[in-house]
Amino acid sequence: MDIREIQNLIKFVAKSGATEVKLEMDDIKITIKTTDAASSETTTYVQHVPQQMQMQQAPQQQAIAPSAPVAAAPAADENAKYITIKSPIIGTLYRKPSPDKPVFVEVGSTISKGDVVCVIEAMKLFNEIESEISGKIVKVLVDDASPVEFDQPLFLVDPS
Repeated sequence: MDIREIQNLIKFVAKSGATEVKLEMDDIKITIKTTDAASSETTTYVQHVPQQMQMQQAPQQQAIAPSAPVAAAPAADENAKYITIKSPIIGTLYRKPSPDKPVFVEVGSTISKGDVVCVIEAMKLFNEIESEISGKIVKVLVDDASPVEFDQPLFLVDPS
C-alpha cells in the first residue's frame, strides 16, 4: 500500500462519517480516527509490522502474559515502603563525576538531603541531581551512561 492509497483511504473515511477505522493487512496496520464532522480533524496511525516479527511475537506473548501479573504483585509490595528518586530532566545519566572517579552512591550508601546522587547531561550541561530525602540506597535502577526520561525512577531509598 503506497502513500496515495493511504491518503485516499483517509479522505474516504473522513467523508463517510465513521469515527474510527482499523485496517490490518499482512505487513501494515492502519488506524484512522476522526472527530465530529464539524471540526474535520483526522488522526492516522500507520504501523509497519515485518512478517517475521509478527509470527515470532505471537507465541511469546501468549506464554508471557499469564505469568506477568503474578510476578509483578510481590515486587510492587516490596518496593512500596521505599521512596523513589526520579529524574527531573531528560538526558544521559552518569553515576560518576568523571570517568576516573568513584560513583556518587552505591547500594548500601547512606545519603542525606542535598547529597549529589548522580549527574545528568542535557544539552552539553552536566546537572547535579541532589537527594531530596535522607536514607539508605536500596537499589540503583539505571546503568551508568544510559539515557533517562523525565520522571524516570533512578534510585530506591529506604528512609528509615
